[in-house]
Amino acid sequence: MEERRQASRYAASQSGRIIFGDGHTIPCTLRNLSTDGACLQVEALAASPPVAIPETFDLVLDGDEPDLRCSLVWQSGDRIGVRIETLSHDAVRRPRAASALPPHRPSPDPQDLPSAPGAGALIRLMAALDEVSVGIVLLDHDLRAEFINRAFRRMWLLPDSAADSRPSFLALMHHGRDTGAYEVTDTDMEDYIAGRVAQIRSGTSVPRDLRLRSGEVVRSQCIVLPSGGRMLTYTYVTDIVRYVDKLEVLHSALDQVEQGVVLLDPQFHAQFMNRAARQLWEVADEVLARKPSFTELLNDSHRSGAYGIPADTLGEFIAQRIAGVQAGDMNPIDLPAKGERTIRSQCAVLPGGGRMITYTDVTDLVRQSQDLERLATTDSMTGLCNRRHFQSLADTEWSRFQRYHRPLSLLAIDIDHFKSINDGNGHDVGDLAIVHVAGLLANTVRRTDVLARLGGDEFMILLPESDLANALVLGERLCALARASPLVTDFATLPISLSIGAAQASLSQSGIAALIKRADEGLYLAKARGRNQVAAVAPVPVKSDVAAE
Repeated sequence: MEERRQASRYAASQSGRIIFGDGHTIPCTLRNLSTDGACLQVEALAASPPVAIPETFDLVLDGDEPDLRCSLVWQSGDRIGVRIETLSHDAVRRPRAASALPPHRPSPDPQDLPSAPGAGALIRLMAALDEVSVGIVLLDHDLRAEFINRAFRRMWLLPDSAADSRPSFLALMHHGRDTGAYEVTDTDMEDYIAGRVAQIRSGTSVPRDLRLRSGEVVRSQCIVLPSGGRMLTYTYVTDIVRYVDKLEVLHSALDQVEQGVVLLDPQFHAQFMNRAARQLWEVADEVLARKPSFTELLNDSHRSGAYGIPADTLGEFIAQRIAGVQAGDMNPIDLPAKGERTIRSQCAVLPGGGRMITYTDVTDLVRQSQDLERLATTDSMTGLCNRRHFQSLADTEWSRFQRYHRPLSLLAIDIDHFKSINDGNGHDVGDLAIVHVAGLLANTVRRTDVLARLGGDEFMILLPESDLANALVLGERLCALARASPLVTDFATLPISLSIGAAQASLSQSGIAALIKRADEGLYLAKARGRNQVAAVAPVPVKSDVAAE
């Protein structure tokens, strides 16, 4: 009997009857049968009112099996789970209607009766698996289905008659093919089925997403059981996969743009860097794969030499960048990169606390801006500050003088007899004389001094932290330098001399214009005395220790 029960294990849709204690019976259908338990479908449970199933009863199945003594374990809808305890000897003696009795069978040997250690737990487990939303299939070592839960049946529109017939995994795949479930072309279908069977046979546990023609996506995973069988799980992951698909489309699109994009999670770990950002900061794919922190990215870029920053200031720069991103500072910042490039970076705070950092190569824009600024502030002939830029810098120094009362002086300089040089030798030589004198002045002044050509042969030097005495010393030095440095041309050697007026700022003056006027007065005095010298007009005595507004 044991061998026959093993052969009929998990028999499909076998009819039977439940025998009550008073002898009356109700029909049932066997859905699953093991050596120690069974799942029965009882249509009478769906009636109104439903039939009450006793705690213990006899079960008789169509065929030549003896009556089985069963105990009720669980009940759900029109199905019940029972534990098969032993052969019912009472049932042989119990009077029943002739139509309800199977053909007479001899009483079995008690040793053939099924034992049931742990049967209740197994039945309860199978009942629980029938209630979960995850599709589950248990296969034996020959890849034939020993159990298929309800979720799988609904998922793949598998009839109970087919599910309960112990189909092979290949038959299940053919069912999906025949019902048009797979999003696979007809030409690829057989290869697809063969690949799935090979995957299950090999026991590969890597999850696989199965796309259905309905638009749904099911994630399947295979687990090898100790008995050599397989447990297959099927879970709907449509929303997740659609989100991932959209994310991949977005990432692919971002990989095509020239602007670098970095996405950080709330812990400031890089979740994505597009191609432009990876190339810009020389980040290897294997580095990005481990989801490095923003700090690691900065340090890796430093080691690769991606930043055009001196080594002694790089540590401070990295600390400032980290602090700015953590604070969510959205102000653009220009970063020096190698190759004398300028990269404009901007940080945006994302919902959830992440960050998006963009990098744009603005080298050409910065150079154009610098060129425009240079044109707007620089004398094109000499490369010195022009009048406009000098005025701006002079106003700044005057404000500092008013605030801190530090010394401030000014030299006004003209080239002696410049009109004669220009008229007698041509404008080209006149221009050479201007450039020659500009070079002498630029090589003599300090870095903190403001040297400018105001127009024609007129120059000015603003001297912060210098009083009148120091200004006069510098003026004498420049006069001597000019005398010792004649202009040498292809046709002649022309002597050069300068007339210089000096003045010191005082609190009685109304502003930088007053200081320039006083220096011009000194220049006129130097010319009146015969040129080739420096002169200063005596300052007006200070009547108040507060500068005029």
